Amino acid sequence: MNTDKLFIGGQWVPSTSGETIDVVNAYTEEVFAKIPAGGAADADAAVAAARAAFEAWSASPLADRVDLCTAVSLRLQQRSEEIAALIAREMGSPLPFALGVQAALPAATFASMQYLVEDLPWQQRIGNSLVEREPVGVVAAITPWNYPLHQVAAKVAPALVAGCTIVVKPSEQAPLSAFVLAEILAEVGLPAGVFNLVTGYGPVVGEALAGHPDVDMVSFTGSTRAGKRVSELAAATVKKVALELGGKSANIILDDADLKQAVADGIAKCYINSGQTCSALTRMLVPRASLPVVEEIAAAVAGQITVGDPFAADTALGPLVSATQRDRVRDYIARGQAEGAKLVCGGASPVEDQKTGYFVRPTVFSDVTPEMTIAREEIFGPVLTILPYDDEADAVRIANATDYGLAGGVWSGDRDRAIRVARRLRTGQVEINGAAFNPLAPFGGYKQSGHGRELGPYGVLEFTQVKSIQL
Repeated sequence: MNTDKLFIGGQWVPSTSGETIDVVNAYTEEVFAKIPAGGAADADAAVAAARAAFEAWSASPLADRVDLCTAVSLRLQQRSEEIAALIAREMGSPLPFALGVQAALPAATFASMQYLVEDLPWQQRIGNSLVEREPVGVVAAITPWNYPLHQVAAKVAPALVAGCTIVVKPSEQAPLSAFVLAEILAEVGLPAGVFNLVTGYGPVVGEALAGHPDVDMVSFTGSTRAGKRVSELAAATVKKVALELGGKSANIILDDADLKQAVADGIAKCYINSGQTCSALTRMLVPRASLPVVEEIAAAVAGQITVGDPFAADTALGPLVSATQRDRVRDYIARGQAEGAKLVCGGASPVEDQKTGYFVRPTVFSDVTPEMTIAREEIFGPVLTILPYDDEADAVRIANATDYGLAGGVWSGDRDRAIRVARRLRTGQVEINGAAFNPLAPFGGYKQSGHGRELGPYGVLEFTQVKSIQL
C-alpha cells in the first residue's frame, strides 16, 4: 500500500512540504507507518482537481455512479482483513470489532447506495414548478480517528452518488485505511479528480479546505470545539456546512426495566470502541432507589471485561488511540473523584500487566450529579457515569440538561412508555431496550452535537441543493 504520497487528480503525488507524520501503534507505542504532512498548496491542488472534474461527474448517469459504489463495496469486502488489521494497530480496536464494525460498515455504506437512489426525491412537481435536487459541488470531507474508514465512507459514498467531487482529509492519527480506499477508487475506474486524498494536520490542511473559496460544502466529523472553528472559516464564503460533533448521551433506565439486562447492555454501549464513540451512552440514569443494585451489577459486569492486546482472542477493550487521549481520560477520572463522585470500579491508575499501550481501566462512577464535570463534558474513554433520578419527569430533565444531543437510550418493560419518553429527549437518535444500530437511519445531532445528517437516504440528500424551475 502506497502511503508516502497524496492522491490528487487521479495520481499519487508527493507532498509539497516534503515532511511526514508518524503513525503510531496504540498497543506497542511504536511507529509503524509514515504519511505525508500535506500543506495548503496540496489542499489547493486537490480542490482544483475536484473543481475541474465536477462538471463531467455531475452530468454522468446516476446508474453509473451507483455501480461504481457497488464495485467499491465488493473490493472493500475483499480487503476487509487488511483494513481491520490496520485500524487495530492505529486505533487499538480489538480485531473482532475492527473486522465486524470498522471494516464492515464502510462496505455496507457503499453497498447501500444501490438500494436508496430510486426512492430519493430527485424531481418533484409542485404546482407550476419543477423542483430538482442537484449536487452541491466540491465537498471537503474532514474526518476523525475513532471510526476512520466508516466516517470517510459515510461522506464519500453519498457525495459520489449525489454527483459531487470530493477532497478527503483523514485524521493524521488513523489515516491508513483512507489510502486503501483511494487505491480501490482508482482500481474501479473513478475519473481523475473526483476523489482526492490529502493527509496532514487539521490546523494546516483542514483549515485550508474549510475556508477555501472553491469548496462548496464542508462535511466535518470531530470535536465540538473543532466544529466551531470549521463553521467560522466556512462562514467567510457562506458555504454549506454539515457537522457531526460530540455527545454526552443519556441512557434512561425506567423503574419497570430489567435492571440486569439494561445495565449490562448500557455498559457495553458506553465502552464500545474503548469509549471512543461520539454516540456512546455515557450517562446512565437510574431510579434513586435502585442505585445500590445498579452499582453492584455495574461493578460485576465491568470487572469481567478483558483489557489487552487488540490482536488477542479474548480482548474486549483495547488501548485508547494515543498517549494524549489516555492522559486526558485519566484526568477526567481524577476530577470525578475530586468532585465527590463515587468510584465503583476502575480508576486512573495504570492497567496491571500492560507494559505498553495507551490503556485506561474500565471505570464506573456512581452518585454523580448533573453539575459534575464528568456528567457534563465528553470524556471519550471507558468511563460510565451513573446518575440517580426521582421520577420520570426528573429523568427527562436530567437527560436534556446538556449542551449535546446526539444519541440516547430508554429501557422499560412497557415499549409504548419507552417510546413516549424517547420522544421527549432532545437528541438525534434514541434506542429502545438496547435496539441495534441502523446504518440506514439518519445519524446526527441536536444542539452542539451538530447539524445535518449522515447515512441512508438522508445522507445522500445532505450533498444536494434544491432548484425550482417555474413552468
